Amino acid sequence: MNSKYQSSRRSFIKKSAAGFAGITILPSLTSLANPFAAKEVKLGFIGIGQQAMNLLRAFIQVEGVTVVAGCDVYGRKRTRFENVLNEHYEKEKKKVEIKTYERYQDLLARPDIDAVVIATPDHWHALVAIAAVEAGKDVYLEKPMTFTITEGQALVKATRKNNRVLGIGSQQRSDPNFQHAVKMVQTGQLGKIEKVNAYVGAPPTPYTLPAEDVPEDLNWDLWLGPLPGNLHYNKELNPPISLNPPKDEEFWGGWRWYKEFGGGFTTDWGAHMFDVVQWGLGMDRNGPVEAAPIGDGKEFMQFKYASGAVVTSEPFNDKLTKGVKFMGDKGWLEVSREHYLASDDSLMPAANSDKEVPYEQLIAHPQNFINAVRDHVDPVVPVEIGHSSCTVCTLGNIACDLGQTIQWDPLKEKFIGDKGGVAKAKLHYKYRRPYKL
Repeated sequence: MNSKYQSSRRSFIKKSAAGFAGITILPSLTSLANPFAAKEVKLGFIGIGQQAMNLLRAFIQVEGVTVVAGCDVYGRKRTRFENVLNEHYEKEKKKVEIKTYERYQDLLARPDIDAVVIATPDHWHALVAIAAVEAGKDVYLEKPMTFTITEGQALVKATRKNNRVLGIGSQQRSDPNFQHAVKMVQTGQLGKIEKVNAYVGAPPTPYTLPAEDVPEDLNWDLWLGPLPGNLHYNKELNPPISLNPPKDEEFWGGWRWYKEFGGGFTTDWGAHMFDVVQWGLGMDRNGPVEAAPIGDGKEFMQFKYASGAVVTSEPFNDKLTKGVKFMGDKGWLEVSREHYLASDDSLMPAANSDKEVPYEQLIAHPQNFINAVRDHVDPVVPVEIGHSSCTVCTLGNIACDLGQTIQWDPLKEKFIGDKGGVAKAKLHYKYRRPYKL
């Protein structure tokens, strides 16, 4: 019998970490056993646009966390960051000196900062995160982990070489509904998984927005960083804000939709939904063996795993819900941030009735990261898992760029049968001077 469950956007503030510690599919959550350790953690934020402000409102709720610094190439966003924090700490009757910087190197040079939250555009992720771990900082890095597969490999190496904690902002792994769905899959309740639909949206398109004047307080050259070519500014890439009167971004940074800057919906939502697929199939630190592009009669990307499971990027309902549908020979289930539907009541999660909180501001995932920093253990999404999930997304875009099916060895991280090295050439791009990986 089909069952339907529609959940609200849950607040995880009340969720005890110990409640998930016994789930074998989430061993790293055992680090939550002591969620309110005494050690104060001082945070700096690098990239303080719309997503960072959401994360800021989550992190300042975590007990023992003090945010002391921010960095952005856009002056008015630095001022907004200062204003929000000064108002917050004034209400808390806590004296905190907030400083902001244009260059991330200046923030990383501060010995008092324990960890950084990085929420820059994707093309800056690897360089900033590598610099952070080399500076002795732990890192909470927004998804997707990196812009290229080569960058991901370099970040994994740097994180482990410097013995730092690095967590990825794939917050669905801290969501009880997604945890329950994966538990149902991994404990065999659906039987053998034959097909998975993970709807994420379309790949990136070429950059076609018209050139506009650069705001006087935006360092556009620094925003571009390692990106090659003469790429012009358009406000859609870095949404403007107003300080007087206060007005935040009205849309998400459009850089993510253009292949010169980002990976389209493939990496934007794929870093969430393909991540859940990897998790559910037990493919963390592993991945698919084949990626097929849109085209040639196919309307959606397709990935094949060694187990025989086939994953497509097609929607599983008429509402085009961004989520995942696992289909096995004994049953099926669908899960998204606001939706859970299953083929049988036994597959359903417990109902949630917590107050509504914007999904990006829920604190379970930031809490997990802070606990990991305090205990110096891996968080729920460590660097290797962030890399393997990001690789799935990038492989899909590479297949679409080439217009051909590609074969991949997920353990050696090499293409198979790559004639002329055309796929290998897509593993990275040449940074403009003086930037280097």
